[in-house]
Amino acid sequence: MRLKDKVAIVSGAGTRGPMPGTGQATAILYARQGAKVLLTDLDLARAEETRASIAAEGGTASVFQADVTSEADCRAMIEACVARYGRLDVLFNNVGGIGAGKVSEIEEAQLDRSLAVNLKGAIFTCKHAIPAMIESGGGSIINVSSIDGLRAGWTPNVPYAVAKAGLAQLTRVTAVHHGRENIRANCIAPGHLYAPFVANISDERRELRRKAGPLGTEGDAWDVAWAAVFLASDESRWISGAVLPIDGGLLAATPLAVYDNLI
Repeated sequence: MRLKDKVAIVSGAGTRGPMPGTGQATAILYARQGAKVLLTDLDLARAEETRASIAAEGGTASVFQADVTSEADCRAMIEACVARYGRLDVLFNNVGGIGAGKVSEIEEAQLDRSLAVNLKGAIFTCKHAIPAMIESGGGSIINVSSIDGLRAGWTPNVPYAVAKAGLAQLTRVTAVHHGRENIRANCIAPGHLYAPFVANISDERRELRRKAGPLGTEGDAWDVAWAAVFLASDESRWISGAVLPIDGGLLAATPLAVYDNLI
């Protein structure tokens, strides 16, 4: 019960298809570890599936529909959490969306949408979560970026990549500006997970992603979720402003360093 008596918000807490995404897996582990969890998602039915899974295990969770591109919705989810559970200790900013193309191909509407979903939502959710956390005596903010926000990804996706890069800097400045209020902020950068986000890739591409990692194994949403449990818990009480890749060692290597794994 590493999160006993804590209250957490998990945004993007639903999932697409039969396998769990990072939001659903994290919400389930938070509840298993003793937290009360507010599950937010644009798709209420997806969030309800996660709530049902938690309830079946005896955990405590409720759902709230929110579009994180709206500051009003970001504020409302925080208010709903405090109204239902009396406090806020953990915020897991997990909402993300695709933004494809090279910088020479970007269209304005696509860029605006990607920045709103991947970055603006996290900014405004943090804005309204921080006062609630201060009232609770402090808290832990965990932003979900991507290795594509730290290095060029395997496909051109500039709108997504620059938004995810912004999450890493949001994490650092939040950690600095609010550390004296006992608020920690950290960032998880998932690597080549096999999760709903990439469920439709070819078997050949899936195998190449696996082999490119130094560990040679495939990650999934639970690998991210366990890191999120650690960063939400008091075990990580002296960790703040960190960007943690969950990538099987991929970012430690250059392309030539893993050449033998690929041939």
